Amino acid sequence: MTDNESLLITGGAGFIGSNFIIHILDKYKDINVINLDKLTYAGELSNLDPLQNNPNYRFVKGDICDSELVNNLFKVYKFSGVIHFAAESHVDNSIKNPDAFIKTNINGTFNLINTAKKHWMDAPFSFKKGLENNRFHHISTDEVYGSLDKTGLFTEKTPYAPNSPYSASKASSDFIVRSYFHTYGMNVVTTNCSNNYGPRQNNEKLIPTIIRKAINNEPIPIYGDGKNVRDWLYVDDHCIGIDLVFQKGKKGETYNIGGKNERENLYIANKICDILDKLRPKDKSYSNQIKFVKDRPGHDYRYAIDASKIENELGWQANENFETGIIKTIQWYLNKYQK
Repeated sequence: MTDNESLLITGGAGFIGSNFIIHILDKYKDINVINLDKLTYAGELSNLDPLQNNPNYRFVKGDICDSELVNNLFKVYKFSGVIHFAAESHVDNSIKNPDAFIKTNINGTFNLINTAKKHWMDAPFSFKKGLENNRFHHISTDEVYGSLDKTGLFTEKTPYAPNSPYSASKASSDFIVRSYFHTYGMNVVTTNCSNNYGPRQNNEKLIPTIIRKAINNEPIPIYGDGKNVRDWLYVDDHCIGIDLVFQKGKKGETYNIGGKNERENLYIANKICDILDKLRPKDKSYSNQIKFVKDRPGHDYRYAIDASKIENELGWQANENFETGIIKTIQWYLNKYQK
């Protein structure tokens, strides 16, 4: 990144976005970050408390679907890059209320990239002078690929097969971004990640829910038989990968970022309970609180990512395995929930 560059980061009060902003403002001392976030249930301004006195950080409350607001931000700040995290992302919510997912994930992404095109380009494949390296980085998910059986991995060439309104809306946004590369020659990159975990995640997600329910002596709900498998990626490793792709990824390409940490949901619950038994022992194991609940509709069986492209092309490696990352995560949430 160049000195005094201005970046628009959307959804930066959310889980991954807030960790990413903290990461890059710590790493690059001369860039300016404008964080546009609507502050829905998943956005939490306290996630960004470490930046309260940072002169290179500015928060703007607003909706990525608001074309006048987005256009004005581009006019004022002359962004040289957009890193687009903002999305409705909870599958259960998408089943109950798909409208918000279509609006934010599809229309919002279109509004952002179309505004960027207007400000950065004169015509298809013709950038305004000095803006040739301006880049739009779209953050997506492995859920666009559908579900895997017991073997196989998602690669960048895996056909899309989304199974929930959430993943369908993310797939649509991926295709919009792809089309702006092929039709207009925009400098875009997309990253599709596996399940993230770590500090600052919304309370409703699986790992914070298990920790919270355990220490509150409540039933720990696990869908179905608990055998659904996810590939877990520690959020700091994801942030390093996003930074690498934004800096060095090839224009128009997609990079899958995964942790190579496949774990069944029931294993996750038991592992957290085992660690809590040591950190905060009580008369009975926390695992006695695990309760199986009715499975969610269309619950994908397994996700797992082949991250060899980002490893081989850009030299990325995950630093944390699940067993090291989960201890850091539990300690962070114990500190949060005990305040």
